Amino acid sequence: MSLAAASFVPATVTRRLLLAAGLCLAVAGVQAQTALDTITKSKTIKIAIPTDYPPYGFVGPDMKPQGLDVAMAELIAAKLGVKVELLPVTSANRIPYLQTKKADLVISSLGKNPDREKVINFTAAYAPFYQAVFAPKSLAIKSFADLAGKSVAVTRGAMEDQELGKVAPTSLEFKRFEDNNATIAAFSAGQTQVLATSAAVAANLMQRNPGLNIEYKLLLKDSPCFVGVAKGEDALLAKVNSIIAAAKKAGELEALSKKWLGRGTGELPE
Repeated sequence: MSLAAASFVPATVTRRLLLAAGLCLAVAGVQAQTALDTITKSKTIKIAIPTDYPPYGFVGPDMKPQGLDVAMAELIAAKLGVKVELLPVTSANRIPYLQTKKADLVISSLGKNPDREKVINFTAAYAPFYQAVFAPKSLAIKSFADLAGKSVAVTRGAMEDQELGKVAPTSLEFKRFEDNNATIAAFSAGQTQVLATSAAVAANLMQRNPGLNIEYKLLLKDSPCFVGVAKGEDALLAKVNSIIAAAKKAGELEALSKKWLGRGTGELPE
């Protein structure tokens, strides 16, 4: 067969090929967004939550998870009319849980930034949150330059780890730990001079261990909490956003914030 003959394809065949390709793409698009359908059919939603980050998530006296993030997970499940399966995660593995479909949602004091937005999607914010540097009152720290030559305890991969890395002097010694309990324990034991964590965690530490005599020093980031949703799961994203909007209007988010944080939500970004 000549090259000209071989390259000739009837118009009807071309149209059929294009139609078939279009149908394949459409089916792939439908199959890609399976989370909400699976949740609806199984009557169960898998939500990743923290258990080492009070008051957002921790293990109570009854050995069950509790906290603001846990309550938010339970609220979303209730609004969907399904059971909730809570999956304890750390700052380092919460996003991989979502990417590998071990979890349908991540509700783990998750802040939004451009790097994370490349790999997962975010709902509207559901709770306030900010990270800061804390240290004993006797330690003079007025600017990030004052951290030079000091050591800091921080949870690996957490927002405060990322934000402090952007502004810290090169001589600041980072001591990274795999979860927040280890970070707090190291600082409390005097392994570092400074602690980088959330205001809520620091407040809990101050209450439990007033002898440390620590105080707020420097703001790292005002970073409200968002629910993480896997890329491509637009139907689930829209559904959770509608639940958050309704809960915000009904005052449910305000009530959760006051119960667990001791203050209201303030202005939350959508």
